[in-house]
Amino acid sequence: MSRHDSALLVIDVQTKLLAAMSPPPTLVWNIGRLIDGARILGVAVEATEQYPKGLGATTGALAQRLGDIPSKLMFSCRVLSQLFTGWRDRGIHKILVTGIEAHVCVQQTVLDLMAAGFQVYVAVDAVESRYAIDRDTALRRMELSGAILTTTEAALFEWLEVAGTPEFKQVSALVRQLPPAGDLPHGQVR
Repeated sequence: MSRHDSALLVIDVQTKLLAAMSPPPTLVWNIGRLIDGARILGVAVEATEQYPKGLGATTGALAQRLGDIPSKLMFSCRVLSQLFTGWRDRGIHKILVTGIEAHVCVQQTVLDLMAAGFQVYVAVDAVESRYAIDRDTALRRMELSGAILTTTEAALFEWLEVAGTPEFKQVSALVRQLPPAGDLPHGQVR
């Protein structure tokens, strides 16, 4: 991925969906860091909401970083065809996908994006399902179907490409942020 040929897609990170699961505290934090990094680097960012009347709006921590968020009833984002055509029109052919639930809306969107000719990346630390078996199985299925698994930090540095720029300092600050309490990296203490 590069900042010139990629977009970030945030799928259905909504209040009632989040309340129905026990996502790790880093889920919304990682998605927020990806949005912030994308904005710093000029990477296109899009988001969706699945039936917001029933599932609520995008969680506030992310909604404040996003513009208008289109809604959908179909699980796959392919129903929002303007996203796909808009990316193509701008020369974007690589999509980094995040969101919930991994085995429903995320997986169906990933498969449809690949069927439409996009190269798809999935940030494994920025997708979640209510049950680990659903998330893990979805990640395996997406990878076997051709999606490339990555992480938040790896994606940020891949978009960045080089050190020594003003953007490098800003992205490095995002990477150095400590995760929310209860989910520190191995060996770290507050």
